[in-house]
Amino acid sequence: MWNALDRKLLKEIADLHALPTGAFNIRKDGEGVERRSRPGIEITSGKGQPGVNVVVKPGVKGTVHIPVIITRSGLADVVYNHIEIGAGAEITLVAGCGIHNPGGELSRHDGIHEIIVRSGARLYYKEKHYGEGKGSGQRVLNPKTSMLIERDAYAELELLQVRGVDDTLRITEAQVEEGGLVNMFERLLTDGTQNATSEVEIKLIGDDSRARIISRSVARDSSRQVFKFRLIAHGRGRGHVECDSIIMDRAAVRSIPEVWAENSRAELVHEAAIGKIAGEQLVKLMSLGLTQEEAEETIIGGFLSRTGGDSNG
Repeated sequence: MWNALDRKLLKEIADLHALPTGAFNIRKDGEGVERRSRPGIEITSGKGQPGVNVVVKPGVKGTVHIPVIITRSGLADVVYNHIEIGAGAEITLVAGCGIHNPGGELSRHDGIHEIIVRSGARLYYKEKHYGEGKGSGQRVLNPKTSMLIERDAYAELELLQVRGVDDTLRITEAQVEEGGLVNMFERLLTDGTQNATSEVEIKLIGDDSRARIISRSVARDSSRQVFKFRLIAHGRGRGHVECDSIIMDRAAVRSIPEVWAENSRAELVHEAAIGKIAGEQLVKLMSLGLTQEEAEETIIGGFLSRTGGDSNG
């Protein structure tokens, strides 16, 4: 059923070499093509709109894959997914989209995810975006993720886009209740004339709620990046945002932070830095026999690798 191109895209975005053993829903070219539920993890079609409902029962552990691939030029795909992780459950959720555009028309995927992480549950959410194809048509990806993290729940988001996406608007929203924690790790690379905007808003609505956002980006050639981070504490929460970018060639990067406290016991920190690759790093690597291009790729690869320490914050 799956051809070589399908398998390549699924490997790129979800590290799948075959159909997963857990619950999954795979969408191709605007249609759901294969699905499997598992005991305690039910995947059903959305009602009245494209997408799926994923319901995980309390206390269940497992993995769910919901990748999307597009292999046609001129396709605009919109998906609405509702996901509920039951109390005390522990789930790895692998999403993401890969676009192969072989023609001259724009191919686009808008993925809207509404996620509820019930009390005491743990969610590990992985989303990778990837684009390729020799056609002149653009590859556009616009993900929106809205989360509710209930009392004492934990959500970890790993968001990755490092190749082939011409234009993207990434929106990530979360409300964190008492004792809840969200960790978000974003990695982004643009080149050519690509454009990327990332908008993040985290609301700490309960006492002892916490948030940590770590963003790493590299902008090359004439690409453009904009980052808008808003961290709001309504209760006695703690939050930290760290946004670092490497800028190269004729690229442009904007970082627009906002921290907003409505509680005198809230603790919010924002750090942002934009700069070039340090010359001494290049010299050191080139002294070991690497070309300048190889040295730059090594530095960029290390910079974009995930950092963040203890997942418990």
